[in-house]
Amino acid sequence: MRITIYHNPKCSNSRGALAIIREAGHEPTIIEYLQTPLRSDDIRALLATMNAKPRDIIRVKESVFAELHLDSAGDDKLIDAIAAHPILLNRPIVVTDKGARLCRPPELVRELL
Repeated sequence: MRITIYHNPKCSNSRGALAIIREAGHEPTIIEYLQTPLRSDDIRALLATMNAKPRDIIRVKESVFAELHLDSAGDDKLIDAIAAHPILLNRPIVVTDKGARLCRPPELVRELL
């Protein structure tokens, strides 16, 4: 099974999802999105795979969210903001052959394994 995790090693939820994946005997492709930010097109493709909207994956509690006045922003502006400020991407997002989802809490990853 192919597994990709959009991972922030400083995030306990992200570390927890990665641990569950490994405990299940899988070694995922790990994308540390803070070091390798997603482009807007990549975010759109990920959202399509997840059948989600940008508001489903954006971290509204990050200070940059308020600084950029994103409260009433449309989808395109949110996607561009995530691309420009990867800290806005909520995590972990896991993609497998069974689908893709934001795995908060990390135990949700089991549904994709």
